[in-house]
Amino acid sequence: HMESLYGLEFSAEAISRITDKVLARAKEWQNRPLEPIYAIVFLDALFYKMRLDGVIKNVAVYAIIGITLEGKKECLGIWIMETESAKFWLSVLNELKNRGVEDVLIFSIDGLPGLNEAIRAVYPESEIQRCIVHQVRNSLKFVSYKDRKELARDLKAIYTSPTEETGRIELDRLNEKWGKKYPNVIKSWETHWLELSTLFKYPSEVRRLIYTTNPIESFNSKLKKVTKNRGVFPTEESLFKLLYLAINDISSKWNGRVRDWSKIYPQLYIYFQE
Repeated sequence: HMESLYGLEFSAEAISRITDKVLARAKEWQNRPLEPIYAIVFLDALFYKMRLDGVIKNVAVYAIIGITLEGKKECLGIWIMETESAKFWLSVLNELKNRGVEDVLIFSIDGLPGLNEAIRAVYPESEIQRCIVHQVRNSLKFVSYKDRKELARDLKAIYTSPTEETGRIELDRLNEKWGKKYPNVIKSWETHWLELSTLFKYPSEVRRLIYTTNPIESFNSKLKKVTKNRGVFPTEESLFKLLYLAINDISSKWNGRVRDWSKIYPQLYIYFQE
């Protein structure tokens, strides 16, 4: 009746006590008070297999990382859901508010359904930047191989423009050149332009930080490495406990400030002074 945990031998009763303590700490961590203001918040999802009602299904784990006003990274929490919606994101953001987050200066997001509406409902004064990397990737998904490199170069001319006005001019050029062949690409950029163009307000140091959700994608890839040898999770609790332990380990190494924070903070202070 002995089992192995991290190479050490414990009785089943001892393992049960350990896992109960881990779960209690994980829940305490998930409900802890947060900072009143975060400079930037990144959101993204990763997927796992879980047994639900006897059926193996994919579930999404949504992670949120915040950058404090001191330039430090912090995982604000994780949420496990089978499906997402505006109602789901509204509950998550209201949870952050109830845990003390009064305001967020800039949200950097992928195109998660319903998230935009929820942000505007809970944090109406926050800026929203849609991830450029995801937008480009989605734009090139259905483009023929022979056109991909040239179209990618034309898209780059849009998001590397010095101002929103010149970025819009480049988008019009893109439409003239590719609009008939790839109307879906043009439509996507025009539909989401308000959130794709937020970065034009800011200097290069801030742009580099918000134009992509890479900080949280890197975080999610580390979580995947920790859980890659696990197959199907039997319960939500088992997945939550393992991710909590992994997050604890990853965040213990976040000792420094975000690169160029000494330049970024004064800019944000001026833009969001009020």
